[in-house]
Amino acid sequence: MGLTYSTCLRKEKAMNKALSIFNQLRPVTVGFDSMFDNFERLFEDEFFNVSSNYPAYDIVKTGKNTYDVEVALAGFNKKDISVSVKDGMLTIESIKNQSTKDENGNVIHKGIAKRYFKKSFSIEDSCEVNGAKLQDGLLKVSLERIIPEAKKPKVIEIK
Repeated sequence: MGLTYSTCLRKEKAMNKALSIFNQLRPVTVGFDSMFDNFERLFEDEFFNVSSNYPAYDIVKTGKNTYDVEVALAGFNKKDISVSVKDGMLTIESIKNQSTKDENGNVIHKGIAKRYFKKSFSIEDSCEVNGAKLQDGLLKVSLERIIPEAKKPKVIEIK
């Protein structure tokens, strides 16, 4: 399924607009370079891929600073999935397995597809992945935002 010209044009305008906003903010900010870089990365093609609606997922705020990314993975098991974090990107992907046979070699018809997928999420530098659990066809990746002492509110004593 290809993109139409108007879809590509809208996508390009949105990206140019976003980049111009970041470029306008850079001269009046200090220390936000990595944040701007992360936002610019969001506008790369991987995030706007129209065919990336598989598998279905939810992002759930479970507490003040905790989140779960829940991905529907019916038919997959632990050895079929890879979860990794690198450079502010949480990536969940299936491990390619070309075999159409079960452990006994008895599959007559393969109607439940375990198609390949790769789903990436941009996460803040202060977010840590606490673990991942696959249960009842739902992969739950738990994240926690750790606020450094330097960023916590503090009262400055006036002398």
